[in-house]
Amino acid sequence: MKYRTLGRTGLNVSEIGFGGEWLERHEESESVELLKYACAQGINIVDCWMPDPRSRDIIGKAMEGNREKWIVQGHIGSTWQNGQYVRSREMKHVVPAFEDLLKRMKTDYMDLGMIHYIDSREEWDTCMNSEYIQYVHRLHEEGVIRHIGLSTHNPRIGTLAVNSGFVEMILFSINPAFDMRPATEDLDSMFGGYDAAEYSGIDPERAAFYRLCEEKNVGLTVMKGFFGGRLFDAKTSPFGVAFTPLQCIHYALTRPGVSSILCGYDTKEQVDAAVAYETASEEEKDYASVIANAPLHSYMGQCTYCGHCKPCPVNIDIAMVNKFYDLAVQQPSVPESVKEHYGALGVTASACIGCRSCESRCPFGVEVAARMSRAQELFGY
Repeated sequence: MKYRTLGRTGLNVSEIGFGGEWLERHEESESVELLKYACAQGINIVDCWMPDPRSRDIIGKAMEGNREKWIVQGHIGSTWQNGQYVRSREMKHVVPAFEDLLKRMKTDYMDLGMIHYIDSREEWDTCMNSEYIQYVHRLHEEGVIRHIGLSTHNPRIGTLAVNSGFVEMILFSINPAFDMRPATEDLDSMFGGYDAAEYSGIDPERAAFYRLCEEKNVGLTVMKGFFGGRLFDAKTSPFGVAFTPLQCIHYALTRPGVSSILCGYDTKEQVDAAVAYETASEEEKDYASVIANAPLHSYMGQCTYCGHCKPCPVNIDIAMVNKFYDLAVQQPSVPESVKEHYGALGVTASACIGCRSCESRCPFGVEVAARMSRAQELFGY
């Protein structure tokens, strides 16, 4: 298992994580064993947005005796009322629900205290001026939550969170289909119809959000990476072609700022299939060719940092140069942090000999040599 630092939290999380929402579908002992098995495979981050007592008990029993091995995303505002999930900011529900989370998980802290599920600007404004956010900050000050996170499906809310200065990481929905859609406050609409004439490539607002997370060192964990399974069938995929789980995982992990993708599991075999990403070949992980050859929704002209341009005869990491160029070009001046990361590559754009062999391999027709020239001009070397 490979691990990545989750933004400025400093936490090292497994690239493959555990989304816990399917746990209640099985016998408790089976789900407890599944979590323990995932831990043995190197998975160390689990999301618990679920308010139902059964799921919380399962995770608590699985972590018992090895709490330090797990990094938990625990949500504040996910409540259980009259036997069902209710998203709430009412303190009479929020406080007991969070205290219940700690109790059932047999712990006195959450690694990541998540501001639960904000998709609308109105709700963001309400939360940021309420007793709810004061409670979140108080938990953080007391060390009950080690870091403050937020979950959202809307890049505009994500951008507000990054710029707030206190949100250290974000749980965000990322997959090739969602990335084509503009920002919306209605999650359900993201699963609706896709018109080939309307959508082409990554939505600029979403791309800018990912770059901002990378620039500001706000880590991203990924939910809904499989588009509810729709990407696995050409009939339901908006691209008109099917993707594999490994390709969806690789797509998410190549977005700027992303540290971990949280997959849902029913069986140990599904855990093995996700963890197989770490030993998969480049061909098995290749999502770019799937998108480029799809009958619908081309990403032509956009660098998706897929790595098809390798190998470079002078050893330029072209995808990373492109990523840092895209980060820097959005700013009035090149941020020092981006310049530092660019310089740390060792071999920079100035080494480009203009052979264009990389361009013949790019599935999206990116004019790599011209971008290398612009990157050299922007960074100065």
